[in-house]
Amino acid sequence: MAVFNGIFPCLPGKEAAIKAFASECTGPRRADFDKMQATGGTSRETWSLQQTPMGAFVVVWFEGDPEQAFGELAADQGDFAMWFKAQVKDISGVDLGAPSDDPIPETLLDWSA
Repeated sequence: MAVFNGIFPCLPGKEAAIKAFASECTGPRRADFDKMQATGGTSRETWSLQQTPMGAFVVVWFEGDPEQAFGELAADQGDFAMWFKAQVKDISGVDLGAPSDDPIPETLLDWSA
């Protein structure tokens, strides 16, 4: 199974918004988030807020098929997907509805015991 590791900027003043977004995805919108993850072929995902001298970033890691996950999300016009993409764009400036042609991050080390 492949993994995705990536960072998304957390725009200035949006730290509370990313925390609220994560809480929505694991709370009241959990069923929709679970469905989106299953549709995208993701089996596990973590988000971490990392403060750096260059500002805050959201570190996203997931197991699954990154191309499938991002492709399915980009194409999904359902209510939850549209809300999810709007949250990501508002918090990070990244438009998951129009994915970049840039390659996904290259995994350099994936170790397990």
